[in-house]
Amino acid sequence: MSTQASTQSGKIKVSLRQQIQSGFMTQGQKLPSERELSALFSTTRITIKDVLVSLENEGLIYREERRGWYVSPERICYNPLSRSHFHQMIRDQHRIAETCLLDARTEMAIGEVAQALAIDQMTQIHIIERLRYIDGRPVLFVENCLKASLFPHIMMENLTLSLTGIYRQKYGYETSRSCFEVIPTGAPSHVAKALNLAEGQPVMKIRRTNYKQDGELMDCEFEYWRPDAVLIRIESDSH
Repeated sequence: MSTQASTQSGKIKVSLRQQIQSGFMTQGQKLPSERELSALFSTTRITIKDVLVSLENEGLIYREERRGWYVSPERICYNPLSRSHFHQMIRDQHRIAETCLLDARTEMAIGEVAQALAIDQMTQIHIIERLRYIDGRPVLFVENCLKASLFPHIMMENLTLSLTGIYRQKYGYETSRSCFEVIPTGAPSHVAKALNLAEGQPVMKIRRTNYKQDGELMDCEFEYWRPDAVLIRIESDSH
C-alpha cells in the first residue's frame, strides 16, 4: 500500500515538475488549489500536500499563508563575502529590489543578540528590522543589532538605505572582517508574518557578526530568507 502511494506521489511530482520546468507554468503563476489538484490527479489532498511540500523543498514552488502555492522565480545568487549591499546585488542580477523599514528601537541586549555581540553586561543596542523584496515579493527579513554607543543618532537616518553606507559616511567605519553562520530553521512568528509564511515554516537563517577596521565588534545581523529565493555561492580567491 505504501509502495502504491509512493508511486502515485512520484508520478504526480514528475508531472508538476515537468510543467514547471517546460515553462507551461510560468514564474509567479499560482497553482490550482490543493482541492483542485486532488481532483485532477484523482488522489487525496494528503498526497497532493506531500507532493507540493517536496517540490517546495526543491525550490520549484513556494507557498504563502492562506493564499496558496506559486511557481518560484529564479533564485538570487548570494555571496555573503561580497561587500555589495542588497540593492546593488539585486540590480547586478537584473532584478528589482525594495526595502521597507518595519521597526527601529533601542533596548538592552539579551539572549542570542548579546551572545553574538559578545556582551556580558547591561548594554544598549539599536535594533533595526527591515523587510526586503525582490520583484515585488517579500523574500528576506533582516534584523540588524548595533552597539548603541558606536552609533549615536543613527535612528535619525534613512534606515531603508544601505547601513554599510551609513556606517562609512556618518561614522567612518569600514567592515574589516565578518563571521557567518548559515542555519536552516523554522520561521519565528514575527518573521513568518512578514514573509507570508506559516509559523515554523522552513527559512534559511544567516547570522553575521561584523568587525570594524580597528578590530572591534560593532554589529550583528540576522537574515531570514525564503529558501526558494536564494542560492548561497562562495568563491575563494586562489591567489
